[in-house]
Amino acid sequence: MRITGYRTLTTIQEWGRSVGDANGVFDDGVTVVPIIVVDTDEGITGIGLGSHIEADTVFAAIEGEDPRSAATLYDRMLRHTFKAGHGGARFGTIGTFDTALWDIKAKAAGEPLWRLLGGRDRIVPAYASGLDIGLSDDELVSAYELYAAYGLRAAKLKGGLDIESDRRRLHLVRDVLAEAGGGSRPGLMLDVNESWTRKQAVRHICELEESLDLTWVEEPVRRWDADGMAIVGRGIRASVASGENLTGLEQFRPLLATGAVDIVQTSAVGGITHFLRVATVAHAHDLPVSPIGNVPMGLLHAATSVPNHIVSELQDLQPPRGVVLDLSIEDGSFVLGDSPGLGIHVDERAIVSSVDTSTRPSAVGPHVRPEAAGRRLLAAAPPVELSEPVEPTTPLTSS
Repeated sequence: MRITGYRTLTTIQEWGRSVGDANGVFDDGVTVVPIIVVDTDEGITGIGLGSHIEADTVFAAIEGEDPRSAATLYDRMLRHTFKAGHGGARFGTIGTFDTALWDIKAKAAGEPLWRLLGGRDRIVPAYASGLDIGLSDDELVSAYELYAAYGLRAAKLKGGLDIESDRRRLHLVRDVLAEAGGGSRPGLMLDVNESWTRKQAVRHICELEESLDLTWVEEPVRRWDADGMAIVGRGIRASVASGENLTGLEQFRPLLATGAVDIVQTSAVGGITHFLRVATVAHAHDLPVSPIGNVPMGLLHAATSVPNHIVSELQDLQPPRGVVLDLSIEDGSFVLGDSPGLGIHVDERAIVSSVDTSTRPSAVGPHVRPEAAGRRLLAAAPPVELSEPVEPTTPLTSS
């Protein structure tokens, strides 16, 4: 079997409400979902959702190769981007191709990927993640009541701009999940998307912990600040989670060496091979892993085969337009199906005919760090609203 070509598509995720984080929001709830379809000479195609920026450059590394050599082709893609580096959007494109190759490998074997990778159980525990910073209190409650109806009993809220707002919103969601769970204590996490300094993080989280039991705080300081995360971790009761925006296994080394993270994360657009390697390194440090991202099908399959997976992020309850998933949400977990490969079907004709891809990246939104981030003395104003869908300037999802 040989790789003969690829094509790119762009569809949209329609949330039906505002989505965003401390850096900004998309008020119309429409986000862009890039797709790569990889073709082979045996008629088997692979699907990857993530990024297709500089796809031609990355594809040159795998053209004509056997797609079943997914792990070694991942390294080949890294080598082909050696001089310019594999960081940023290019890393997401490598991960998207990697996901498509694993899809082909499992389809060729006639098995769902979770089975091919050695998973014993198709059930993957989930937590709700609404990208919810732009919601009113009533909208927030309604959103998490819907998650709770699917059995979810843990939630990650967006925050970091106003401690009073964060406390109020966390209490609201705690009450929703506790009621749905018959009074049992829910899991609560707070994601501030790198919006604090070290001292702000400790001060704000300690104040929240006076009335809340937080499972983890995510990206409290900049993603590369290993010393800062370690300081935050020593100053609070909650665990520190990070890793979704790291582009390469090597970027995890200083965080692990300094004990900076308690929950190791990887983004769905980083690819399956990347996740498996990060999970192995985390396991060597006795740390759990938690995949993040919308439509993280590849990492859900991979999560079934690693010993240290703890929980995976569930964002929107509906797939992107033109995408059908062999997946269900039951009793607070993802339940993977039996379709060979990832279980992703893409209706290319429907996407091409119904999705407007003429929008251009904007200067505002969750993908742009505000000028004052990390330098705010007082509570910040609400995030900037954006009314048009855009493709993120980096492939890593804001989650």
